[in-house]
Amino acid sequence: MKVADIIRSKGSDVHTIHVDAIISDALRLLNEKRIGALIVVDDHQEIRGIVTERDILRNCYECRHANIKGVAIEDVMTAREKLVVCDLDDDIDSIMGTMTTQRIRHLPVVDQAGALLGIISVGDVIKILLTHKDHEIRYLKDYIENKYPV
Repeated sequence: MKVADIIRSKGSDVHTIHVDAIISDALRLLNEKRIGALIVVDDHQEIRGIVTERDILRNCYECRHANIKGVAIEDVMTAREKLVVCDLDDDIDSIMGTMTTQRIRHLPVVDQAGALLGIISVGDVIKILLTHKDHEIRYLKDYIENKYPV
């Protein structure tokens, strides 16, 4: 299975936030959309980074700012240079390994030019793997019960 299978299943909608926004804007969007990450973009819709619930929580814990809600997204996001991404042809097992070793929950999906095609979460990966396993179990059960004509 490939990343393309996940995108085909869940769709390519991605919630973004402008690089000049502040954390209160991100918190509102994260809460409204019930998501854990936003892709940070510039005026040309080019990826500048990602901001996650964890980024905001860590910043809040470190108490670097008295009013966390007014802090710029750019000050807490993971910048493009450090951003881990994947493409449509990446294998799901590889993506799971990346998410596990990098301890990340969201991967932007980009094309060869770096344009945003979608985003996948660890939940998306688990969902498609469970669906695939359910199909395998059903087919094996049918085979054992001799439901296929000889």
